[in-house]
Amino acid sequence: MTARELISETLPPLKMTDTGNRALSWMTDFQVRHLPLVEDGVFKGLLTEEDVLNFNNAEEALGAHPLSLRKPSVRAAEHIYEVVKTAVTLQLTVIPVIDEEEQYLGVITLESLLKAFAEAGAMTEPGTILELEIPRRDYSLSQIAQIVESENTRILSSYITSKPEAELIDVTLKLNIQNPERIISHFNRYGYNIKAHFQESEYFDTLKERYDALISYLNV
Repeated sequence: MTARELISETLPPLKMTDTGNRALSWMTDFQVRHLPLVEDGVFKGLLTEEDVLNFNNAEEALGAHPLSLRKPSVRAAEHIYEVVKTAVTLQLTVIPVIDEEEQYLGVITLESLLKAFAEAGAMTEPGTILELEIPRRDYSLSQIAQIVESENTRILSSYITSKPEAELIDVTLKLNIQNPERIISHFNRYGYNIKAHFQESEYFDTLKERYDALISYLNV
């Protein structure tokens, strides 16, 4: 899934002739702290809530005030993972999208990004989540898949989390079954450490907690 496919159709860009009050009103309406400034199709930068709150007169046009106007963006063809990295690293509430000629195409909101990320990871599919803790040197996705498929089960999605120098990695699997007991027993026979497992309802409670934590982090 690419950045172009994630663009929100509901959040319009600002122009230099718009007022600070309009910007604050839109930020409140769309629950964001940043809005793109665009002139003649060119992305000029992100207006921040802090910029507007520092105005002497919010009734004046944006162009009448000094603006920080950072220009973070992603290219239209970049993968959703790069979009997530940009949002989290720069603590953005919207992510501007530009084309190869640096023309403005639109923005991605956190809501649309997280929804798409959940769909891409098969998080909305019914099933079970397993978290395996594996020594980095022993990691083999083909062996893991072989164990899962030997129990007539499919891996709907998988991902790895680890620290750069850590000897252990966490492998998270989304499986298309509701009862994981036989799979867990099979992994145990092969010496795998099952760090955690979640039934569907438990997983979505955990996912919501992580979603809320991410929103709180990005709204700092």
